[in-house]
Amino acid sequence: MFYPLSVFLGLRYGTARQGSPLVAFLSRVSAVGLALGVALLILVLSVMNGFDREMRQRILAMVPHASIMAPGGIEDWPGVVELAENADGVLGAAPYVQLQAMLMAGNRAHAVMLQGVIPEREAAMSIVQETMIEGSLQALAIDAGAVVLSRLLADQLGVSVGQSIAVVLPRSGSSDGRLAPMIQRAEVAGIYESNTEIDNFMTYIPLGFAQRLGQLGASVHGVQLKVNDLMAANRIAGKVLAELPPRYYVQDWMRSHGNLFEAIQLSKKLVSLLVFIIIAVAAFNVVTAMIMVVRDKQGDIAILQTMGLAQPDIMKLFVYQGLVIGLVGTSVGALIGLLLANNITSLVRGLERLLDYQFLKSEVYPVTYLPADIRAGDIALVCGTALVLTLLATLYPAWRASRLLPAEVLRYDK
Repeated sequence: MFYPLSVFLGLRYGTARQGSPLVAFLSRVSAVGLALGVALLILVLSVMNGFDREMRQRILAMVPHASIMAPGGIEDWPGVVELAENADGVLGAAPYVQLQAMLMAGNRAHAVMLQGVIPEREAAMSIVQETMIEGSLQALAIDAGAVVLSRLLADQLGVSVGQSIAVVLPRSGSSDGRLAPMIQRAEVAGIYESNTEIDNFMTYIPLGFAQRLGQLGASVHGVQLKVNDLMAANRIAGKVLAELPPRYYVQDWMRSHGNLFEAIQLSKKLVSLLVFIIIAVAAFNVVTAMIMVVRDKQGDIAILQTMGLAQPDIMKLFVYQGLVIGLVGTSVGALIGLLLANNITSLVRGLERLLDYQFLKSEVYPVTYLPADIRAGDIALVCGTALVLTLLATLYPAWRASRLLPAEVLRYDK
């Protein structure tokens, strides 16, 4: 009989507009603080999840998951490719040559990493073909002196598809070991845009062209692997390595991009902890609001007790009232957080256009835009945590309300 009454009174106290203005103000502040904390945490988790997704699906889709190499290069690379493709967990294998070089066009120059590839194999190994905005990666199979570079590099060099550029490599040109440049002409056959740090340096050229520039003959620098489990790339490549002579060795993506991956995971944990503290502070602001409510409603509490409402029911009454604040704050915060997370990419890009300033630059950040990945599990965790903290925050004021003595309250009530 009394339980529904406790629910009714708790909801009424939580939603009523009458009463002390200070009490109403504190209740609203508590709800607003909780809403901001929940919204911020949902937004932060979504952005960090977005970076993690882009790291896995875009950045690591542009670089080899693992590479098999040998001192002096690999001459019998077709055999290594065949062996790797037959191994469990390997989705693809392709030879490559990497050379440090300088691209020059007019009076402009930029240092790059030349990646010698077989176009059809590279298209199966990475998403570079999907990021092409001009030309095609397959043009490398037609023109032995072609290059495919990023839009960022093309803009910096002031070139477009069809124009000629100079490829400059250092070479030992004298007996005293001094370096003399080797210059080759190449034609821009395609432009890609991945919006990642790869755009700063990666330039693709035909494998045969790279072998000539590097004076490698028929050898390649290594065989890159694409695996079905990123976190097990080293172990999968190790199985291939076990079938090869001792001079071969493996290098996986953790060596080149592991620090970035760990930094994203650590940042997610630290920022989430900080925002979680904000939620905790906002939730425990409910304690102040509820204590003020108890003081404001002392007369009502005493009257209810004289009418037969038991102490546990008095306690439930104020717990329900606190939960009203928690539900309102959490619901509003979740809605705001979802709206922000769902539109954060376009909002940031709009702000960049408005201010004419790029916040995320590929020289500093792994991607040039702010990604977001909304996950239902994170939203449930945030909302559930906020409600639990709010519930805990209501227990002490509710207990204090249940311990009030009606005779003492009514004696001094005026």
